[in-house]
Amino acid sequence: MAVNLITLQDPRAAAAEAYRALRTNLMYSSADRPITTLMLTSAAAGEDKSIALANLAVTFAQAGHRTIIVDADLRRPAQHTIWGVDNARGLTTMILEDSLLANPPLIQTDVPNLSVLTSGTLPAVPADILGGARMSQAIGVLKARASYVLFDAPPVLVATDAVVLGVKVDGVVLVTRAGSTRRDQIARAREALERVGARILGAVLTNAPREMKGY
Repeated sequence: MAVNLITLQDPRAAAAEAYRALRTNLMYSSADRPITTLMLTSAAAGEDKSIALANLAVTFAQAGHRTIIVDADLRRPAQHTIWGVDNARGLTTMILEDSLLANPPLIQTDVPNLSVLTSGTLPAVPADILGGARMSQAIGVLKARASYVLFDAPPVLVATDAVVLGVKVDGVVLVTRAGSTRRDQIARAREALERVGARILGAVLTNAPREMKGY
């Protein structure tokens, strides 16, 4: 069972409602260019991007949409830990083995409509995996199996991984942490993504003070 997910532990909490609002905004962000593949990343490490993605994915699934989480953080993967599942086979296995490219090793979670594709064995050069033609094929296969595919990517300023993956998905959301993320880091991350033409949809603020009132 997943841990530390407010959308499962306390669905009526303000934070859970905020994730549902985010889901709705993303679903209707553009009628001309609908979002089906979405990447969440951050500027630097330690900004709760993996937890944010897992919570957002739960809200898509709870709304009745078939949803797949893909752990594309091939440096410090976290989704297998969040969901308490095995990480022996995952995204890298799917990319490298022909038999799994057409039949991805998805793991069904306890949440109806929600599956996870863990990272799998970590490669020597993650950017080569994420930026290659096989990754584009894998995205196509996953899109055919779900209404929404959410990619957990490494921080932008840590490596080029998020940048090369960002151009392959419909949209990118930057996760920032209150009291931690610096403005110059956000600016640099945004510039790096925009430089390659990635479609930045907006940002999510985590760790907001509990005493904040209203919506």
